[in-house]
Amino acid sequence: MDTMRDRFISLTTRLLDEDPRLALVLAEISSDAFGPAARNHPDRVINVGIREQLLVGVGAGLALTGLRPFVHTFASFLVERPFEQVKLDFGHQGVGGVLVSASGSYDWPAGGFTHMAPGDVALMDTLDGWTVQVPGHPDEAEALLREAARGDDRVYVRLSVQANARPLPTGPGFVPVRRGTAGTVVAVGPMLDNVLAATEGLDLTVLYATTVRPFDAPGLVRAVGPGPADVVVVEPYLAGTSTGAANDALAAVPHRVLGLGVGRAELRKYGELGEHLVAHGLDPAGLRRSISGFLSL
Repeated sequence: MDTMRDRFISLTTRLLDEDPRLALVLAEISSDAFGPAARNHPDRVINVGIREQLLVGVGAGLALTGLRPFVHTFASFLVERPFEQVKLDFGHQGVGGVLVSASGSYDWPAGGFTHMAPGDVALMDTLDGWTVQVPGHPDEAEALLREAARGDDRVYVRLSVQANARPLPTGPGFVPVRRGTAGTVVAVGPMLDNVLAATEGLDLTVLYATTVRPFDAPGLVRAVGPGPADVVVVEPYLAGTSTGAANDALAAVPHRVLGLGVGRAELRKYGELGEHLVAHGLDPAGLRRSISGFLSL
């Protein structure tokens, strides 16, 4: 199976041929893979070099001319480093665009902490008007990117090398995957397969989310019913990023919410991706311990 980033490259290359409104802005990352697209569309494929603030500024400038920019690099260089430009050049100016990240929380451990951005979604949460999407499969990434290319709004698409075995629908709301009565688990993007393995045999509802902002408050309320409700949100980025949204959604329902995700402590040994999952308790065994303990199962 190809990766989400592979699919982004192949899809965007085709879309640049099909849609004269689409533009692509790079900061070296993935530039080799987009070589043919750059040769075919030198006016709409721009590599600014290792200048991430300029990357975002150029993307917003293209949006001001009526183009639909895809702006791409690693998450730490797309959201964290040029955050002021994301806030002002897109948000303050009121223009749309699509930020497409790779290597989010710990997808490339050998890159060290400079190439990790577990707080990217929480940071985007401080801005108004952004749709945040976290696909869990390359097919889902393609569907979300196609939809984003057609729009005029502001979208952040978080790609990962982690992927579920099969794709699910990518609508704006939660997708029910399993029904139960002892609690509800919301699995975000590539966390779904580990959540399903962790909750095998447990009487739990499992909801799947690819679009995390706007948060599907009505879908969560429908899933838990009149309460009391116990909810666990499992996210592939900073633990607790969506607990506030879940608490707000359930304000009228007696409830408890547990947020599972990447811890705040920096892991200073490179290791492998699977070792980071275990260290953060996001492998099936770790998730089962946390979920079972919270729900007293």
